[in-house]
Amino acid sequence: MGGNSFGKSLCITTFGESHGLAVGVVIDGCPAGLELSEADIQPELDRRKPGQSHLTSPRQEADCIQIFSGVFEGKTTGTPIMIMARNQDQRPQDYQDFQNCYRPGHADYSYDAKYGFRDWRGSGRSSARETLARVAAGAVAKKFLRQVAGIEVLSFVEQVCDIRSGLDPMRISRQEIDQSLVRCPDQVASAKMVALIEKVKAEGDSLGGVIRGVVTGLPAGLGEPVFDRLHSDLGRAMLSINAVKGFEIGSGFAGACLRGSEHNDEFYLDSAGVVKTRTNHAGGVLGGISTGEPLLFRVAFKPVATIAKEQRTINAAHESVTLKAAGRHDPCVLPRAVPIVDAMAALVVMDHWIRNLSARVR
Repeated sequence: MGGNSFGKSLCITTFGESHGLAVGVVIDGCPAGLELSEADIQPELDRRKPGQSHLTSPRQEADCIQIFSGVFEGKTTGTPIMIMARNQDQRPQDYQDFQNCYRPGHADYSYDAKYGFRDWRGSGRSSARETLARVAAGAVAKKFLRQVAGIEVLSFVEQVCDIRSGLDPMRISRQEIDQSLVRCPDQVASAKMVALIEKVKAEGDSLGGVIRGVVTGLPAGLGEPVFDRLHSDLGRAMLSINAVKGFEIGSGFAGACLRGSEHNDEFYLDSAGVVKTRTNHAGGVLGGISTGEPLLFRVAFKPVATIAKEQRTINAAHESVTLKAAGRHDPCVLPRAVPIVDAMAALVVMDHWIRNLSARVR
């Protein structure tokens, strides 16, 4: 089996290439009876699509999706849901000069090493255009979680290069996030991020950063030890996203600097008799199972690999060459990556929510 499917009780399989005819997803395992239409999915895709502002790729794609199966009379039927968007602004000729060169930071060489052949049109299957399919599936999962389970998924840009927001992630709204060009709700940090991205873009270079994820309304008990722990599946999901180089849950690497007496989250009963913790260094997960506290995680993105600066590399004949990348690319992928992080988090949580229904006799 190839690596194009994700999830168990809720499984998605994505298909399509950057400059092929279309990109899409098949969702298997979504329960019947969920009201669903293209209008529920399109807003999430609009947050991901290129051409949103001068800070993103100028590629012009409407990313208008169509539901081909799994929905009848406005509700899911319990059968596989197929969603697809046709590519409209393909320009494979932009990549003609690179078909025999290995671009630094790209998957050109590794794909060649694996398959002995690769789709050089805008990176083919390894292009971030594939994430359109994930966001479409994630929109379904987000609606299910909100309506059926009362769970909300939210993420935002917390850091671009060395500029970092100091806002409390528990006091941020979707509206505040989307009011920022970089999807950072901290207005002061957002302005600095925009200025830095503009400067680096003018220099023909790129930037990376960090996205913070928050999932609230989680019940205690989600997660399947030992290999399908909630946070291990979440980490796998995030590390499958293009350009992601790091994932941490809760205190993450900073927790390595604390003592046990500082890191342990003390339990108490709130006024309603619900088990809570006074702190949340664990990020809402203990032993791979949710505690009922907010799920807090961070995802690190490397700088975009395609830059307008000359770089040395080799070609397929192993000759040294110099190239200067062309095509339409983001100087910083973070603003458009927010809905992708949302989507993958929602898919993991919905998968585990469904799996948990069979955990014990009710």
